[in-house]
Amino acid sequence: MPRAPVRDFLVGCFLLIGLAAVAYLSISVGGLAKGPPGGFTLFATFDEIGGLKPRAAVVISGVKVGQVKAITLDKSYRARAELDLEPGLQLPVDTSASIVTSGVLGDRYVELQLGGDPQLLKSGEDVGFTESAVLLERLIGKFIHNVGVDKGEKSEQKEQ
Repeated sequence: MPRAPVRDFLVGCFLLIGLAAVAYLSISVGGLAKGPPGGFTLFATFDEIGGLKPRAAVVISGVKVGQVKAITLDKSYRARAELDLEPGLQLPVDTSASIVTSGVLGDRYVELQLGGDPQLLKSGEDVGFTESAVLLERLIGKFIHNVGVDKGEKSEQKEQ
């Protein structure tokens, strides 16, 4: 079979385009893509983060406005999350941050709820009001424990 230089060139181009597409998708899905820097950083301190991870979404009214940049421990051994947000945001001082779960067993993310104060948060400040993650295991444990206590109290009341 004779070699056809045009055919070989087209096959090579097709192969390179395919490899470039696979590389782009791998980087995008893996979260390694470096976008423009957020430029607006806030900090939120929580008692329990319950599996919140860096690069988790930060949302306002269901719209992604940033991501969790890092999670560290502060001096009082509470979790301190650094939130990297879009630079154009104007958030009131009384904004609150909550760690919520998407679905029953989904990923955790930070939800910001805006307040009504006319003063605005500046980059580098702390969110004053936070609500830690609710752990399903602890809720189930409290439910089981309280059911047992209630039955015991009822039987004691009947005996008196």
